[in-house]
Amino acid sequence: MSVNGNLEGVKNPRMVIWFDIDNTLYSASTKISHAMGERIHAYFVSLGLDEDEASELHHQYYTQYGLALRGLTQHHDVDPLDFDQKCDGTLPLEECIKPDPKLRKLFEDLDKTKVRVWALTNAYKNHANRVLKILNVQDQIEGLVYCDYAKPYFTCKPEPGYFHNAMRIANISDPSKCLFIDDSKLNVIAAKKLRWGRCAHFHETGLDVVEGGKKKTLGVDGESAADMEGIAVISDLEELRVIWPDVFSS
Repeated sequence: MSVNGNLEGVKNPRMVIWFDIDNTLYSASTKISHAMGERIHAYFVSLGLDEDEASELHHQYYTQYGLALRGLTQHHDVDPLDFDQKCDGTLPLEECIKPDPKLRKLFEDLDKTKVRVWALTNAYKNHANRVLKILNVQDQIEGLVYCDYAKPYFTCKPEPGYFHNAMRIANISDPSKCLFIDDSKLNVIAAKKLRWGRCAHFHETGLDVVEGGKKKTLGVDGESAADMEGIAVISDLEELRVIWPDVFSS
């Protein structure tokens, strides 16, 4: 994990609102997860695995670690930066997502006297910054915490160490002052268990996605975090204005 943006050690009393990036700042309808799934599968196959083995391990590592690459680095001596170049780095993002004026307005309307706006992603910085730039919200993000693939033992969501390090980097010691939005049920539950103050599960329905190499349709029973106390479930980021009105200036 590493950071772009704010310097560590600078005390600040404001809350931090953390936004996941992929499939949160843009809709799963973009099919980026499909393109990524295909590339990750091809990467597994390139290691000498047959198609079935590649599919099985891809899903196993994603389920076990929250990120297929974590399994690859631990069990196959894979260079994470090579993986990033061949998988994330070749995604046709410019064809799939466009600048989003509505999203930008949402960020602009956040009351910066009350909250600092940070991004929290399992991607490497190159992909994360690329997405933020395409969406035209990069200048609205004070800091970016990402999986640092340059380090051999990087952490990722939903590991507790990832969230603890994110707080350290943003220099916030009180978890109740952390607000978090993510499309992963496991990630928001993990944050809530660590007593992050407010968590929202971004949960679209009826859309086909690829997770861990497996195709699925969002909205299957039990997939949202609606049954978890203290976790809100939203299908549009505009709903943040309703559930957390106090952090918006307009």
